[in-house]
Amino acid sequence: MLTKKVTKPRIGLYGVGLKAYWSQFEGLKNRLVGYIDFIEGKLSAHGEVFNFGLVDDETRGRDAGEFFNANNVDIIFMYSATYCTSSCVLPVHQICSAPLVILNMQPAVQMNYSETSTGQWLAHCGACPVPEFTSVFERAGIKCRIVNGLLGQSETPAVSITDENTAQRPEAIKAWQQIDDWCKAAGVKRMLGKARFGFLGNNYSGMLDMYSDYTMLSAQLGLHIELVEMCDLEKHFKDISDYEVKQKVEEIERFFVISGDSPSDPIAKKPTNEQMAWSAKVAVAQEKLVGEYSLDALTYYYHGTGDNYYERLQGGFIVGHSLLTASGIPCAGEGDLKTNVAMKICDALNTGGSYTEIVGTDYNFGTMILGHDGPFHILISNGKPVLRGMGVYHGKKGSGVSVEANVKTGAITTLGVTQTCDGNLKMIISEGEALQHPTLMVGNTSTHVKFPLTPAEYMDKWFKEAPTHHCAMAVGHNKDLFTKTADLLEISSVIV
Repeated sequence: MLTKKVTKPRIGLYGVGLKAYWSQFEGLKNRLVGYIDFIEGKLSAHGEVFNFGLVDDETRGRDAGEFFNANNVDIIFMYSATYCTSSCVLPVHQICSAPLVILNMQPAVQMNYSETSTGQWLAHCGACPVPEFTSVFERAGIKCRIVNGLLGQSETPAVSITDENTAQRPEAIKAWQQIDDWCKAAGVKRMLGKARFGFLGNNYSGMLDMYSDYTMLSAQLGLHIELVEMCDLEKHFKDISDYEVKQKVEEIERFFVISGDSPSDPIAKKPTNEQMAWSAKVAVAQEKLVGEYSLDALTYYYHGTGDNYYERLQGGFIVGHSLLTASGIPCAGEGDLKTNVAMKICDALNTGGSYTEIVGTDYNFGTMILGHDGPFHILISNGKPVLRGMGVYHGKKGSGVSVEANVKTGAITTLGVTQTCDGNLKMIISEGEALQHPTLMVGNTSTHVKFPLTPAEYMDKWFKEAPTHHCAMAVGHNKDLFTKTADLLEISSVIV
């Protein structure tokens, strides 16, 4: 199975101080550098960190901006270690336009008031210059984000006269969760800027919400769209060996449960040996196609006239595309490129991301039933997905093997990517709970999802945001993570 390498962000870091302090208060500078180094160590879990050190005058600020530009950072964390004039930090962000996050994280829960000198106090007054910074950045048109809380060290530096072990304090845990989210969001931005999305075939005719402006997507997200044809797939298909098919069948049998006939739907039956072998052969070809073009995601749809050869090929798409989706190469049907982007964002954030739409509404359970035919993200499945043979793909041409599954019980988040009337992308985000209730046995994925609102109230709000009729379903409650990702991508977001 193919796997895609995880893209990690390039992280900029610096701390602030005032040069006049260093000669006045012995040891203060080294103490603050120690805090910055601690932050560097924590950030390094998320990517390569470029630590400039202290910015304490306007010249150092300019040097820092050039340093971050030279290292092509995706995000900059500024640690507000002590008071610093805003003239020191403004040049950093005038020169380097990477997104800025200010860290206002005090080392201790409280100071030792009876013994604290001015030099000791200055190591705890990081909040003091933050209003000055934000005021100046606002007037300069520079956006900044702020994380407030405790530094979260697990031991107290020798120079300190108060307890600085705050690692288990909720104010530190929450602050570092926010920082982690910002790092992950920066990783998504870098990933999309290098991503290659394949588009195979065309849109499902008449689904106007699916139609996408390739140039708009490239311009706003940085991704590349590679247009591929069915003949690009077929050239790999015709050269596949029986041994490759056998290996792929074994892989399919490890991932899926092979169904019997559906008790409720006469077109959903146990897959035949011929259907399984055909799907396995197509899956090998799909993997080779992805490898040839070094694709990070694939959007597809094909229909032809009569029972032509390409149509028979697409009849075997679902199993292979599900395997690719599980390997970090999400595949979206019906030509829905925008939802493929949503799936890729979810996958890059390690939250899954399965192609979904409204299947139905259950007013007794108070749930929306979400799912779709076609590929499913196996890694977020509630148990092994089931493969069913389909006599016909509903609303589409062709037949073959389909996936029937539902998402793990517990927290989920849906992420839709749509386009507004002014041509800009927008994320629509909803958190809910996946529940285990009876589902259809028609060869489609379907999951009961309970949102905080009633189904009717939820649909009132969701439809008003003009979504596409598909979205990605991710595991976990991720609204904060997704909104941070939208922020760094400079696209709007709304929570429903």
